[in-house]
Amino acid sequence: MPEVSESIKIDIWSDIACPWCYIGKRKFEAGASAFAEKAGADAPQVIVEYHSFELAPDTPVDFDGSAADFLSQHKGLPIAQVAPMLENVTGIAKNVGLDYDYEALQHTNTVKAHQLLHYAKAHGKQVEAKERVLKAYFTEGRHVGRVEDLADLAAEIGLDRDDVIRALNEDEFLGDVRADQALAVEYGIQGVPFFVIDGKYGVSGAQEAATFAQVLDQVWTERAAVTS
Repeated sequence: MPEVSESIKIDIWSDIACPWCYIGKRKFEAGASAFAEKAGADAPQVIVEYHSFELAPDTPVDFDGSAADFLSQHKGLPIAQVAPMLENVTGIAKNVGLDYDYEALQHTNTVKAHQLLHYAKAHGKQVEAKERVLKAYFTEGRHVGRVEDLADLAAEIGLDRDDVIRALNEDEFLGDVRADQALAVEYGIQGVPFFVIDGKYGVSGAQEAATFAQVLDQVWTERAAVTS
């Protein structure tokens, strides 16, 4: 088998306002854990990097309405049809340990949140920032579109609040967000979550944990065959 120090890189395109992205994150984490357990002492490090994708870039920072109102307007569906959709995704989230609260959720534009994730990546805390922002949005009903609110969340994971405010106000990482989006277009990514594993395999959607474990195992087995 390859040396333990080798790693598998996972690039994940997702949006903060995407319920399936948080669910997919949990399923991927479960799959990665299952793969590591199976691989044992030879398990490689799985390195995750998140990339920006905006599902509704025209959304105002302060959307006037509920999550159901937004979906109804965005997808052109009657409210009566939207409610069961939200109930369904809430139930699926519950199955992976996530308590979505659509009554409290504050729909917003996510471009500043994506900039925060790039800021956090530059400071070695992107994975922590992604989890914190998703939790704030889907389960805590906190606003994740305004600079001050995002800075509060950043401070909670040990980032410099004042510097985060400066970076977000200056759009320091907006170019990185746009570069991610351009790469998504180049890859043909039209929906999220989308996982690129080891730069060669694409997995679309919030697949089951076993699917992620299988792909990771396949990549590692192929790597072992090449190096043996």
